[in-house]
Amino acid sequence: MDYKVVYTAQVERDLSDIVSFLAAKNPAAAEKTGHALLDAAESLGSLPYRGPVMKGRPSLRKFPHLPYHIIIYQVDEPARLVEILRIWDGRRNPHLFLLP
Repeated sequence: MDYKVVYTAQVERDLSDIVSFLAAKNPAAAEKTGHALLDAAESLGSLPYRGPVMKGRPSLRKFPHLPYHIIIYQVDEPARLVEILRIWDGRRNPHLFLLP
């Protein structure tokens, strides 16, 4: 049985930033990337433990979406829930990257 995938409000902002950045150069690539990131996040509902645990944050996992993006999430096993916390573009300033 699959897990339900939910998104934080921060993920909406992250996706908006990523898509806006790409759309300035290539609107078609921006749309394709946005859909691909959502598809990758949704796929964690079927295989929630495929991303490795984050170093120093054992309750969080990361799932790379190459070449530049990382999906940060946590699994709530009793609720059978995958909560997507961030979708980070690795080209951004790492000092802006904050986790709950």
